[in-house]
Amino acid sequence: ADVFISAHPNAGLPNAFGEYDMEGPEMATHIGEWARAGLLNIVGGCCGSSPAHIEAIAKAVEGVAPRVPPTLEPAMRLSGLEPFNVDKDSLFVNVGERTNVTGSKAFARLILNGDYEKALDVARQQVENGAQIIDINMDEGMLDAEAAMVRFLLLIASEPDISRVPIMIDSSKWSVIEAGLKCIQGKGIVNSISMKEGEAEFIERAKLCLRYGAAVIVMAFDETGQADTYARKTEICARAYKLLTETVGFPAEDIIFDPNIFAVATGIEEHANYAVDFIEATRWIRQNLPHAHISGGVSNVSFSFRGNDAVREAIHTAFLYHAIQAGMDMGIVNAGQLGIYANLDPDLKERVEDVLLNRREDSTERLVNFAENVKGGAKERVVDLAWRNLPVGERLSHALVQGITEFIVADTEAARLESARPLHVIEGPLMAGMNVVGDLFGAGKMFLPQVVKSARVMKQAVAHLLPFIEADKQAGDAQSAGKIIMATVKGDVHDIGKNIVGVVLGCNGYDIVDLGVMVPAQKILDAAREHKADIIGLSGLITPSLEEMAYVAKEMQRQGFTLPLLIGGATTSLAHTAVKIEPNYEHPVVYVKDASRAVGVCTQLLSKDMRDAFAAEVRADYAITRERHLKHKSDTVRLKLAEARAHKFNIDWSRYTPPAPGQSGVHVLKAYDLSKLVDIIDWTPFFASWELHGKYPKILKDEVVGVEASKLFADAQAMLQQMIAENWIEARAVFGLFPANTVNDDDIEVYTDESRTQTLMTWHNLRQQMKKPQDRANLCLADFVAPKASGLKDYLGGFVVTTGIGEDERAKAFEAAHDDYSAILFKSLCDRLAEAFAEHLHLRVRKEFWGYANEEALPNDDLIAEKYQGIRPAPGYPACPEHSEKAALFEVLDATAAIGVELTENFAMWPGAAVSGFYLSHPDSQYFAVAKIERDQVEDYAQRKGWDLETAERWLAPNLAYSI
Repeated sequence: ADVFISAHPNAGLPNAFGEYDMEGPEMATHIGEWARAGLLNIVGGCCGSSPAHIEAIAKAVEGVAPRVPPTLEPAMRLSGLEPFNVDKDSLFVNVGERTNVTGSKAFARLILNGDYEKALDVARQQVENGAQIIDINMDEGMLDAEAAMVRFLLLIASEPDISRVPIMIDSSKWSVIEAGLKCIQGKGIVNSISMKEGEAEFIERAKLCLRYGAAVIVMAFDETGQADTYARKTEICARAYKLLTETVGFPAEDIIFDPNIFAVATGIEEHANYAVDFIEATRWIRQNLPHAHISGGVSNVSFSFRGNDAVREAIHTAFLYHAIQAGMDMGIVNAGQLGIYANLDPDLKERVEDVLLNRREDSTERLVNFAENVKGGAKERVVDLAWRNLPVGERLSHALVQGITEFIVADTEAARLESARPLHVIEGPLMAGMNVVGDLFGAGKMFLPQVVKSARVMKQAVAHLLPFIEADKQAGDAQSAGKIIMATVKGDVHDIGKNIVGVVLGCNGYDIVDLGVMVPAQKILDAAREHKADIIGLSGLITPSLEEMAYVAKEMQRQGFTLPLLIGGATTSLAHTAVKIEPNYEHPVVYVKDASRAVGVCTQLLSKDMRDAFAAEVRADYAITRERHLKHKSDTVRLKLAEARAHKFNIDWSRYTPPAPGQSGVHVLKAYDLSKLVDIIDWTPFFASWELHGKYPKILKDEVVGVEASKLFADAQAMLQQMIAENWIEARAVFGLFPANTVNDDDIEVYTDESRTQTLMTWHNLRQQMKKPQDRANLCLADFVAPKASGLKDYLGGFVVTTGIGEDERAKAFEAAHDDYSAILFKSLCDRLAEAFAEHLHLRVRKEFWGYANEEALPNDDLIAEKYQGIRPAPGYPACPEHSEKAALFEVLDATAAIGVELTENFAMWPGAAVSGFYLSHPDSQYFAVAKIERDQVEDYAQRKGWDLETAERWLAPNLAYSI
């Protein structure tokens, strides 16, 4: 270590009375040995040492030379729990990439579902597979990235087999990076900083990285954009190196350059030299920027061949071979999926290297053809013209999918002659063919070059149709393809996807105005006005782009635009578009999943015959997808929280003895007999879910819906019998009965045992605040459990039930058979059975396990009507509307391990056919609605939960009586 060392030990270990028995001479002997071994610079004493001890130590080290720290060779010295040094003699460093929500759908799903334990397994597997550093990224539009990053890093810290390696904190948001830096042990890496927002911001963030003690990845882009050529890569890296080493004082050995690895073999000519430019820029950095390192996201280079793991692995292996030879010393890779260069198939290696090194003009086409054999097995290529006997519409679709131009003009003309208008050929068979291409590409069954070939086929077809379309225009009854403004939004430099979309749309006769990358909102809108655009298309890859897209939508609304807005890019989604973007703009906002679908979307948006119906369909889909945040605010008069608590439900606890459970603790039921649940199914909500309104059984004879209700009921009965007879699903339950008391007016403490000294969980509740008549209380569920101060020993229960084990697989089977009716019917029955199971289990708890109502004998109708003692309130329902309380309940019951029911990040249960809640036994306990609450209760709730106010307001948003 190149630092001074100080030793201040205790005088041994304390004895039974907390005193120290080691005398000064003995202590001095040990310290003297350390000093003579050349280990120390400063010595002293701590607990148990006295002036006599210090005197003895001083004599022991008198005349001993202090330690001289060595001068170390420059090297990047990282650490987790263990040191990890990267110097000129180090081998290539693998950075595990699977703990990245943007790069791994499986990891993203685990994080979004709150399954951090399984997410830790992903990190563990990366380390076991050879990752020497793990890259962690939480940039997902529907995720609180800062909270997720902190939570995951803190969990990693308690897992030595993971935390032994250094951490790379990866985010496009500086706040997330800084939050992560505060959590990691040892010395990690920041991924990344850049000069895209200017030198001042770059220098400021570099100084913070230095202060936190982290190495840093520097992306090769600046104020004018991302470096995509050798000249730009070397120029930007040299400038950044100079600023870091001379202005910031950043150690050169802690600088890692990422000169940008882009996809090759995309079918676009400008991309052909991307790999060569990276490799040569790496060589230049090694030669001209002393001690700096080079890294990159290796999987980017093979993006064109997603879905073909064999070819991707070969590309990664060959690319790394050449890049490492040039000086690349670390990279973000899947450590378990790298091949051995010497073992690559010679023919595959030749074609891969032709692409990577840009050795042949036809290298992309040769690799694509070879890739088909690698994926599906080599087959003799025979020209099969049987498809020429298909109807013309199917021939056009086949030509588009296969990229065949030989017959496209003749087939397009044949289709035109069969159509009323030439535009119908585009809107019909050609659009249908492009949608097939989109489906295949999305499934990994087509590659980017093939999509571009399909677009070229489309271009020839459209070129043939254009004179006829122009003639239609002159006749006044036809519509042109349209002009589209396209841009990667401000703060984002990724444009491959946008460019592909531009190629596809351009080949379909659309006039594309591409504004490039990092385009501010106002520039986009100004261009739309200048060019009299018909559509605006926004693209982005990083998470902050989602916020920028929402801002563009707001500005379009504010400035009076009426154009459709298209949203696309890897980080975008249907859900985010529906929840965060579409509500900001009253005109069509459409999420476009991939390039091939863009044609169909634009055609429908600009077709006077189709646009209204299409826009209405999109709005309906979004309405189903998103939660409705805008609700009417009640003008009810409300009390202060202190006043509401003073007006709580009054129970004379001196005259009540809470019943103790007969069978306390946690109980698990599996493979429960479904036939026991059938008789207590509440059928009224079942019919309502099918939009048949009326109370069962009267609805079966209703004059309006009776016939359809009876048919539906008959189908349900038949399927229900089959579900039970063939064990389509399994019913499971976990429940527990525990000692409990109310504290702090509105909270209920749940205890481990009758000593009531150790708290299992605290169930936080909310109180009604609406002003009521004097004889009506402001209710809270805590009112029905005896206060701790009363001295009474009260109890409560908790439960989770499901009838959804096996539901998802069976529903998918129906959907795969295109039997939507049976799929919906089946899911509806699973939901009804779950509710019936909850009711049935509550009955058994009252009569058997808790036993406070062992004489109860109610008919099914009364059970459904809940005419019994006690209630089973569920988090998320009106009496306890805040969903996060499920988390503590699930932890106490260990519900996921016990019965396989999981909570998502937003505390929804999976499988969906599940019910959870609590059991209260007091005779006066009742259901009610908390309704709207005021800020003082929200602040109080936040304090009780350990939240900040913003978090509480987010989770309580539907119940807020004020605007935020």
